[in-house]
Amino acid sequence: MDEATIAAYIGSAAALLGLPLPTDRAARVAAHLQRTAAMAALLDAAPLAPHDEPAEIYCPAVFPSSDNGREQP
Repeated sequence: MDEATIAAYIGSAAALLGLPLPTDRAARVAAHLQRTAAMAALLDAAPLAPHDEPAEIYCPAVFPSSDNGREQP
């Protein structure tokens, strides 16, 4: 994205949300958004396969049942 597109996006998003956004603050938000986009592009370009960073498998903790203090399976 070029700077004009990012500035227009930030202005539109702020207006849609009803947020006051002075020009100096909008410039700082644009700089952060550009930096974030650059970091995302670097990650997107990294040659990684799904097995390079496996997701943790969710396994809920076992809670004691209400009868006799035994654990539920």
